[in-house]
Amino acid sequence: MYGGFTSNVDMRSGAPAFGTPEYAKAALVGGQLARRYNLPYRSSAVSASNAVDAQAGYETTWALWGAIMGGANFVMHGAGWMEGGLHASYDKMVIDADLLHMVGQFLKPLDLSDDALGIDAIAGVGPAGHFFGEAHTQARYQTEFYGPMVSDWRNWETWTEAGSPTANTRANALAREIIEQYEPPPMDDAIRAELRDFVDRRINEGGVETDF
Repeated sequence: MYGGFTSNVDMRSGAPAFGTPEYAKAALVGGQLARRYNLPYRSSAVSASNAVDAQAGYETTWALWGAIMGGANFVMHGAGWMEGGLHASYDKMVIDADLLHMVGQFLKPLDLSDDALGIDAIAGVGPAGHFFGEAHTQARYQTEFYGPMVSDWRNWETWTEAGSPTANTRANALAREIIEQYEPPPMDDAIRAELRDFVDRRINEGGVETDF
């Protein structure tokens, strides 16, 4: 079962409108219906923005939270979605991947063991000390918290000295790096030729050109 597309058009203009409060509500209702009828549930993290900008970010976040709170079993169109699905962006693919990783970390259950809470370290440091030199901190500081791909946590001075890179700038650089390092998976030449023939035939029938 799929929910969310019941409110994907701006009734005033006919333009696609994703990542809205109505879209998130539809995702929640779709999830409730799926559980009522014991069906697997698919949702999306989508955006109607034409650029990798603030609109793209907050619409995708709205849509993703609708999917998560709706209890989606599978999130399709989870990264890179632009213009209501009419085009995609490498830069937004990277930003959305970071967002998905953050949500994944958020959904992990809390570890409430004594070791994770650092009860002994808290007692040992006391009110006048600090934790940076503690063995408990040293054993965890590199892996305990989420490390983002795109977010820049440097202070203002360090950030400006580095050229004041924006999230878009960092995402674009990372996307280009990933593309340059990409190695196509092995494929039998006969299968590749068959796929090429299929794509060419569909293009000749009026389909859209592709880089395949």
